[in-house]
Amino acid sequence: MTDLVFTAMPAKEAEAFRAGSADAYGNPPEKAISPGGMPCRHCLHQIGEGDGMLILAYRPFPSLQPYAETGPVFLHADACDRYPQTQAIPPMLNSPDYIVRGYGADDRIVYGTGAVTATGEIVSRARHLLERADVAYVHVRSARNNCYQCRIDTA
Repeated sequence: MTDLVFTAMPAKEAEAFRAGSADAYGNPPEKAISPGGMPCRHCLHQIGEGDGMLILAYRPFPSLQPYAETGPVFLHADACDRYPQTQAIPPMLNSPDYIVRGYGADDRIVYGTGAVTATGEIVSRARHLLERADVAYVHVRSARNNCYQCRIDTA
């Protein structure tokens, strides 16, 4: 059985975006007020109604290549603690289901690994994928919009 951990956006990246660093498209993060229920990719909690947030294009891959998906994400505008690497499903994952998909050590999608997965089955699906030799890590993505939520790694 594979031990796994949920991995949030690195703290240095979140700090840089809060300081105004350009997003994946070269734009400064947009400042907004949360209507509530927006998932912060750093603390992996929901951003409360009325709280400041940032909206930015995020590419959770080390380099540009055809499989390096980029999409919108939200961050608390003020500093928040990074979600600890733990096997516990992050609080922000409160939709009924998500896409769970494996990626290789080359940061490319491993074909045939993506599946819409009930939230309560994310851990077992990720374990199954991470037992494969060709899967280095897993992404959890929105089942409706394919937005990046967080990463799952072996412990």
